[in-house]
Amino acid sequence: MPISSSWGSGPLIGLLGLDAVGWRAVDLRGWAGGVDVQRNLSQRERASGLERSGCGREESQGSGKDFSLSNEKDAHTSDSDENSDRGNWSNKADYLLSMVGYAVGLGNVWRFPYLTYQNGGGAFLIPYTLMLALAGLPLFFMECSLGQFASLGPISIWRILPLFQGVGVTMVIISTFVAIYYNVIVAYALYYLFASFQKVLPWSDCFSWADEFCSKTRLVNDCNATLGEEIIHANYSFIASNNLTCINDTINYKPVQFPSEQYWNKVALQRSSGLDETGNIVWYLALCLLLSWMIVGAALFKGIKSSGKVVYFTALFPYVILLILLVRGATLEGALDGIEYYIGKQSNITKLMEAEVWKDAATQIFYSLSVAWGGLVALSSYNKFHNNCYSDAIFVCVTNCLTSVFAGFAIFSVLGHMAFVLKRPVSEVVDSGFDLAFVAYPEALSKLPVSPLWSFLFFFMLLLLGLDSQFATIETLTTTIQDIYPKMMKKLRIPITLGVCVLLFFLGLICVTQAGIYWVNLIDHFCAGWGILFAAVLEIIGIVYIYGGNRFIADIEMMIGKKSCFFWMWWRMCWFFITPVLLVAILVWSLVTFSAPTYGSVPYPTWGTAVGWCMIIFCVIWIPIVAVVKILKAEGNIFQRIASCCRPTANWGPYLECHRGERYSHVVTPKKEKEHEIPTVSGFTYIRE
Repeated sequence: MPISSSWGSGPLIGLLGLDAVGWRAVDLRGWAGGVDVQRNLSQRERASGLERSGCGREESQGSGKDFSLSNEKDAHTSDSDENSDRGNWSNKADYLLSMVGYAVGLGNVWRFPYLTYQNGGGAFLIPYTLMLALAGLPLFFMECSLGQFASLGPISIWRILPLFQGVGVTMVIISTFVAIYYNVIVAYALYYLFASFQKVLPWSDCFSWADEFCSKTRLVNDCNATLGEEIIHANYSFIASNNLTCINDTINYKPVQFPSEQYWNKVALQRSSGLDETGNIVWYLALCLLLSWMIVGAALFKGIKSSGKVVYFTALFPYVILLILLVRGATLEGALDGIEYYIGKQSNITKLMEAEVWKDAATQIFYSLSVAWGGLVALSSYNKFHNNCYSDAIFVCVTNCLTSVFAGFAIFSVLGHMAFVLKRPVSEVVDSGFDLAFVAYPEALSKLPVSPLWSFLFFFMLLLLGLDSQFATIETLTTTIQDIYPKMMKKLRIPITLGVCVLLFFLGLICVTQAGIYWVNLIDHFCAGWGILFAAVLEIIGIVYIYGGNRFIADIEMMIGKKSCFFWMWWRMCWFFITPVLLVAILVWSLVTFSAPTYGSVPYPTWGTAVGWCMIIFCVIWIPIVAVVKILKAEGNIFQRIASCCRPTANWGPYLECHRGERYSHVVTPKKEKEHEIPTVSGFTYIRE
């Protein structure tokens, strides 16, 4: 940071002592009695002096006169920031809403309700809550604390353990892959949002684009009937022409598709037969993708200062829409049947005896909270040092899980009405993922009065949920760039942010071709799978067992204050044993049960699966590569090199000197390239040592 002072603040200059470029402060007021070098003020004096003047701002700003030769103005920072180099959140609400927006995503709406229904209804909440406490929350708290302590992004944070810096690289690369396809899903939501501005929803009936298999109701193919005194089996045309009645439980239905399903495949996606048939770029999806990236770029052009304001709307308004959809759904006929399937009397407590249920609960918690993606570290790195990251972690995790449960009621109440109208069991209309968001739920909404309004609200909610998560993902990438090239980001933040968005837009064009949905599914299947689990396992093992769990707890206490042994008992149990074991178990289970990707009934070609493996290998290969490079650059024999790579670097610790205290008084501040103009009017001058 630039060195400067305030006029008349002589004693404060002495706090700086020997700085990064070799200057030291000399008190000329005592020159007659000898050179008084202000080097060794007590920790108490140093802390109190800086706290009174605002830690982090005094070094670079003083009382308003900045004597640094580097006067670049960065929109990412403001005068009220504690950290003048990186900037801080404008207020705590900005941070909490950004974290909630990052954690609460599309999976809360289109995956959790289906998993709950599939795994025993309300009984599923038992393993879900346990996995939150044992696996999700401990890892979430760890990452938030880690980012806040050092004020660094997901790669630079591994100054804590240089041997594992490749884990941070893996997180950032996986986040990049996910950002590419996640915004394509946002583009889908945009397309359906625009399509909802019609008096009649285009997927409400079988229009000109439909084929002979399109039908709003089930069509009987054949059945048994009584003709005279005999029971015959005949096709339905014969039964109907002779005014016969089908015998119950003998009816065979034709394989038909809802209008919403054919609209999704034939109109929205223009889906080809498989990954082999790329086809053309679907121009309206490409325009929606461009618009989604423009929204992301506009929200992030000032970094957290702009995105922190946007989330007041994008993070909060989805709850308003969910509430509206729930109230409307609860007033519909058949809604109670849907809710009972979701979490009511259909609950099956015996499901808890199945290992698959516990695996689904752990997996959903892990992916829903967005741990090990790098985003939690990046967002938390902009917190002020003494922010209570403990209460923040609990608030965000609980909010995320309650949102999932709440969304389930809104989804299943409407699906229950759809089943009632179609005279089908709920189990035949419920679905998850793309089929829920773009087929089943739109079909259900099309049967409501004023259906365009409800469709608009639903897809607007999906749009906001997707954008929130995308904001944080791109902020993860820009934070990484800022840590590596801080001076460049200070001057060129807006061009670099927009450049990242433009680059990812062009990379995402393959996902808006006629084979685009296959690419989206392929990236999701490989990159958002066990690669993240692998990174999470190494992260917790590295911090707890190599860096030291007790040492990490002492770091946290520097931020949130001293806590009792009883307070840390639960976290020690989780960090040292329970959470690593659960993560390893999920990772092994994921590898053992891994299956080749498919989209619906469409299999992927061999080369497509090979591309998927290449993507995930490219993500995780950096873990051993970086470790080997670090060892080769170290000094000594092989054991000494490994040992040195397992120790924190010399510049590991709190970002600002005033927060380092006795524990990190040895931290080496990186050298500045530029020298600084130093005022001498205050009674101090600077001499080269």
